[in-house]
Amino acid sequence: MGHLWSAYITNPDTAPDISKHSSFDPLYGFPEGREERVMVATQQEMNNAQVPLQHRDYCAHLYIAFFQCKRDNFPNVFACKHAKHEYEQCEYGDFVIRMKEYERERRLLARAKRRRIQAEKESLND
Repeated sequence: MGHLWSAYITNPDTAPDISKHSSFDPLYGFPEGREERVMVATQQEMNNAQVPLQHRDYCAHLYIAFFQCKRDNFPNVFACKHAKHEYEQCEYGDFVIRMKEYERERRLLARAKRRRIQAEKESLND
């Protein structure tokens, strides 16, 4: 409830739109650059493994390995706990990265708003 209230009621102009890409340069604030994330699994591999659309992310290669392990070790699916753990850790890491990007976008929007207000005050004083 707190995020919804803050984003849509009290501060709608500084809440990032999660359905759109960042409105700021992705390298802004990173003088040495950033590590680019790459997909390990190809579209063809995901199609062959019949990976559902909601799992076609940066962890799809681990999803494929986990379900292949489950298929190979059936009915002893507990033998795949390591593959499941790797997949879940990757998903958690992806979630953390997305939340950091959201927070970065929110802070940059708030900063732009503060600067815009400051520039308006200075222009009125002149």
